[in-house]
Amino acid sequence: MDTKTYESLGLHISMSDNDPTRVVNGRANREIQNALSTPGDRQYHPGPEAFVAEGVARGQVASHRDWARSRVFPDTHRDLWIYTPAGFDAAAAPPALMVFNDGAGYLNRDGPVRAAAVFDTLIAAGEMPPTIGVFVMPGALAGTPQQRSIEYDSVTDAYVRFLLEDLLPFVESEIGCALTADPKWRTICGISSGGICAFTAAWYRPDAFGRVLCHCGSFTAIRGGHNYPYLIRSTPRKPIRVWMQSGEADADILLGSWPLANKEVAAALKFASYEVEFVFGEGGHS
Repeated sequence: MDTKTYESLGLHISMSDNDPTRVVNGRANREIQNALSTPGDRQYHPGPEAFVAEGVARGQVASHRDWARSRVFPDTHRDLWIYTPAGFDAAAAPPALMVFNDGAGYLNRDGPVRAAAVFDTLIAAGEMPPTIGVFVMPGALAGTPQQRSIEYDSVTDAYVRFLLEDLLPFVESEIGCALTADPKWRTICGISSGGICAFTAAWYRPDAFGRVLCHCGSFTAIRGGHNYPYLIRSTPRKPIRVWMQSGEADADILLGSWPLANKEVAAALKFASYEVEFVFGEGGHS
């Protein structure tokens, strides 16, 4: 769908833009808070790879606070971090890439993922190639409280253009070399709105991101993401691989049911013969 049609249908406007506290039939979007921490979550994280064995070399994480160089999203400010693996050689073959939306949560050393430690473990074990991790937060824009949703939930190419035109050239200048151009070694990851954002980036630019890791993706009626099952079924297959996850206690609010939405997207991907893995567990929106 082109941007003009998308906007003419009003799909770029979220219920939360105008009435974030709306209550219908005694139910409200704020109920999503109930799904953020559920008993079913405890069994899943952190994984064993998040605990780096003694003697394993650790990568470096460079912090860039209040980064404000975006032309796609002008006047926004955001924090970001760049991970380089231990012994990284900028003169060697171009490194693989993995982008994390809502990056602080994935990078948090005490969080449920601890991605830098997982990278250290897997790279040292030879289970993944030298990979640059880019952990980026959504932008903050004065007077626009829904900026995260605008960037993440919109079913347009704006966010992937931000990555390709604004952010990744900066990353390459910081690490001193070009990233691999092979989409099979360029992954984008996110949770919730960051999850649908990861999928949308690959959907619009499969030549730039060939792998998607989507946790509890917001394929719901926020800014048009509920249309993805039909779009996937009715569009020629794109060369992307997708790993998806949701759970029986995931969010169920006015905007939609996350368990159902993720099941429908996974079913559409399988129908269209995508390479997809969908894990449906007992947890919530996490």
